[in-house]
Order: sequence, then C-alpha cells, then structure tokens
Amino acid sequence: MDRPAHDAPEARAKIDGFLERSGYAARSPRVVPLTGDASDRRYFRILMPDSPSIVLSLYSSPFKFDELPFVNVSRLLEHMPIPVPRLLGHADDLGVLALQDLGDVTLQAHLGAATPAEHAALYRQAVALIATLQRFGAELEAPQYLPYGIAFDVEKLTWEMDFFTRHFLEAYRGVTLTDPQRQALRSELADVIDELAAENRVLCHRDYHSRNLMLHESQLYMIDFQDARMGPDTYDLVSLLRDSYVDLPESTVDELIAYFLALRGITGSERAFSDRFDVMALQRNLKALGTFGYQTTARRNPVYIQYIPRTLKYVRDNLASKPRFARLRDILATHVEEFR
Repeated sequence: MDRPAHDAPEARAKIDGFLERSGYAARSPRVVPLTGDASDRRYFRILMPDSPSIVLSLYSSPFKFDELPFVNVSRLLEHMPIPVPRLLGHADDLGVLALQDLGDVTLQAHLGAATPAEHAALYRQAVALIATLQRFGAELEAPQYLPYGIAFDVEKLTWEMDFFTRHFLEAYRGVTLTDPQRQALRSELADVIDELAAENRVLCHRDYHSRNLMLHESQLYMIDFQDARMGPDTYDLVSLLRDSYVDLPESTVDELIAYFLALRGITGSERAFSDRFDVMALQRNLKALGTFGYQTTARRNPVYIQYIPRTLKYVRDNLASKPRFARLRDILATHVEEFR
C-alpha cells in the first residue's frame, strides 16, 4: 500500500533507533522497504555485509512485547513442529519487532515457476501443516495462549458477514439496501453462521493462504499468524484451497481434502466433511470480498481488486451447487450480477 510521504521520516527514525540500540548500525546496514500486507504494519529488510539479513516489522504505535498477539502465538507454535520466523529483537517504545528473514518467495509467487510435481508436493506440505496445527493445538491448549480464548463464534461470524454487506455490497458496489432487504440477507446468513459456530473447534491459523506461506530453504513457513483462534476444522483448509490468490483445479482440491482426512484419521464421513467445507467456504469467501472492498474504498488500496473476480466465482459456484443456498443466492443475485 502506498504511504504518505510524511510517513517516511517517522519510519526511518524508528528503524535508525532500533539499529543503534541493537548494534546493527555499526555494520553499515542497508534498509530496503518490503511490500506490506493488509494491516497497518510496515516491513523493511536490513541488509548487512557480514551477517544474514533481518526483517523489521514496524507497528503503528508502541507495544509491550510480552502482550503482542504475534509474540504470544509464536511462543505457542514454537512447541509444534511447524516452521515460523524466529523473533530476533524488539524495541517496544519504537514499535519495532525484528524477525528472521525468510526471503521474498511466497507459495503464491513460487507456483508460477514450479513444476507440477513441485506444486503438488508444496500443497501436500501446506495441508500437512494444517493437520499438525490441529493435532498439537489440541494437546497444548492452555489459558496463557490467546487463541484458546477467542473463537469463530456467532458474534465474530456475524460481524464478518456484516462487514461483507457494508464494505463490499454497499461501499464497493454502491448497493442501497432497504431495511427488509437487509433483514432478509441477515436472516439467511444467520443460518450459515449458526451452523459454523456450532461445530467442534480446533486451533486455526485464521488467514492460511498462499501469501502467508513463505518458501525458505525448501520448507514452507507460516507467517501472519497473530489472529489465530479456535474454529471449525475446515477453516484453514478452505483458506488454502479456496484461495482468492490462486486457482486450483477441482481434482487437486478433492485430492488434498482426501489427503487431509487421511492425515487426521477421519474416515467414513467424507461427504459430510465436504458439505461442511462448502459452508465454510461460502462464509470465508464472502468475508474476503468484504476485506477487498474495505481495502479498496476505505484504505484507498486498489491492489486487491484483481482478486475479486476469482472470489466471486467461488461464491457463485458454491451458491449454485447447493439447493440449501437457493434463497441466499436469490437475495445476493438481486445486487450482484455475477451471482445470477
């Protein structure tokens, strides 16, 4: 996201302050800005001639290191065989967190250069990490870890669907809903929400897709996990396989779902899992549309517009394939031509 010019001196002052305190300044480091995410954080690579580079994550305000959700979840994941970036330092008053540099190659970026065999192996690795997260997440549950105290409950899921209505339908598409239309939409979405909120919960990354998996030394690393929480066992799998940033053939999706079920030891209920997967995908993709609308209209960040058509297709195909979604499809199609 483009930043106002007056942000640059403030960011540089924070970086220079951290480099001086940590002793890195004496090594004549070079500072290179990195592409950010949809958050308020900014990222910079620190290149040094005599040691490995590091990445600085700049927060918008000071923090307390031990209270950062990223730090809390990182400490939980350190107890699992899941690769995550190492924490290398911090300056709380400057809002600076230093992290291991995993390079620039996300799973999304690598796929264009991957052979079919490499592509398949990476996705199996990504699915295996979900299974590992769920298994160890159950074993390590403890109150000191933040994710176990928050969940995709009715309140959270309702907020996300209202977010879709407000930022995609109304702000991005310019739809004006009457009160009866709004209530009808909310009522249909409430059925989806109630079903998802009632499912058994596992530990979820919360944003597990091809841009949040880094390929480093032939291994996928999880990043951007600070919003981890409890939710359906389909959640992260949906995020990966109904990814707004990547097209996957349906045959590949089916194979990877089967692989996940085998890893988790789930047998005899493949059809039921597939149905739950589709319900989760509908909610997740509608939320993604809300995020893209918000980034475009409220944050003036147009980069996400390119991912809207693929996400609309996911929703359209899901609505069309399930008779149970017929009423919801009719309501949405009134306002979104892609669903007709």
